[in-house]
Amino acid sequence: MLRTLALILAGGDSPALSVLTAERTEAAVPFAGKYRIIDFTLSNCVNSGIYNVGVLTQYRPRSLFTHLGVGRPWDLDRAQGGLRVLHPSPTPDGGGWQRGTADAVRYNLDLIEDQPIDAVLLLAGDHIYKMDYTPLLAMHADHGADVTMAVHSVNPHESRRYGIVSVGGDGRVDRFDEKPRRTNSSMASMGIYVFRKQFLLDLLHNNPDHDFGRHILPKIIGRCNAFAHNFQGYWADVGTIQAYYEANVALLAESPALDLYDPEWIIHTTSADRPGVEIGTDARVENSLLSDGCRVYGTVLRSVVSPGVYIAPGAVVRDAVIMGDAWIGPDAVVDRCIVDEWANIGARAVVGAGEMGTPNIEQPERINTGLTLVGLRAHVPEGANIGRNVAIRPRSSAAAFPKDGVVPSGATV
Repeated sequence: MLRTLALILAGGDSPALSVLTAERTEAAVPFAGKYRIIDFTLSNCVNSGIYNVGVLTQYRPRSLFTHLGVGRPWDLDRAQGGLRVLHPSPTPDGGGWQRGTADAVRYNLDLIEDQPIDAVLLLAGDHIYKMDYTPLLAMHADHGADVTMAVHSVNPHESRRYGIVSVGGDGRVDRFDEKPRRTNSSMASMGIYVFRKQFLLDLLHNNPDHDFGRHILPKIIGRCNAFAHNFQGYWADVGTIQAYYEANVALLAESPALDLYDPEWIIHTTSADRPGVEIGTDARVENSLLSDGCRVYGTVLRSVVSPGVYIAPGAVVRDAVIMGDAWIGPDAVVDRCIVDEWANIGARAVVGAGEMGTPNIEQPERINTGLTLVGLRAHVPEGANIGRNVAIRPRSSAAAFPKDGVVPSGATV
């Protein structure tokens, strides 16, 4: 296999995830109970035999730093190679703050130059998938390619969310269009690129453009040796509220497309030492995913529950994603919601009340499918009635709510 340095791009602000990324980068958002989104890309690296990994950060990195540590859960705490967490810093010419994916790599060209490697594997840190990178790297080597990109078939109606690739019969890339309005191709770039080392160095030294997808790749396709590797496994871009919610609840299917129990492809993560799940005598749990340290004394239906969550007697959690150490009070109802870490839902509160409701007034393009979001460490007061498509900002106290506790659909607290 090619000597490879993997660089995981994990610095984006991901505004489409609204309050979920108000205080963290998307790569650090919890997923599937015990994991963080970046765990999937990191685990793919080590499961593919790649132990030379850099994580490029920028936006709100503290939660990500804490999660990664020195890389021990992924066996990346090594003297040679291992995990490097790379944050932007000022440069003598006044640069340093990244304005796109190419900038993020450009500010680390010294690292790339110093590495005894053949190829650089660029990876998105905000996608959910399990992939062996070995065939991708082998294809790159076999074709003597300058760049090889992983592609995945998508619904043509969603093409404007992706970089769309046109591929010839020999696997050669003929065209790359970033988020086109119309396209004849259904092959989307997965944000996974293998570059020949010297080609990448020359490309970024001589090109001031900021982003691979928006600027660089559309220009160089046709002028370089570019190939596409068609990945046919499960892959989810969870960069919107609805996509994130759907990817979580899809795990509750009888045979989910994403198998988290495969002993041949373990998803590694940082885990706190917690006891097992406790389910009370009068509790009811149906078709749900519960994590270590949960204490359930109420009802949980079709929900994904992260470690350390407390669900009090009489509480009902339905069609929800509840993140770590949240507290659901007695007789509270949480319906079609995403509740962030350490949030507190007061006794008898109803979160997700009424019918579908109007889209969120402040963020209509992001919160419009009936889901209500409760931000990190927010405190919903006792007896509150919260409608649909509501966004409750992180750290909102009970004093931030109306005195009568009623928050209509589409509002923001």
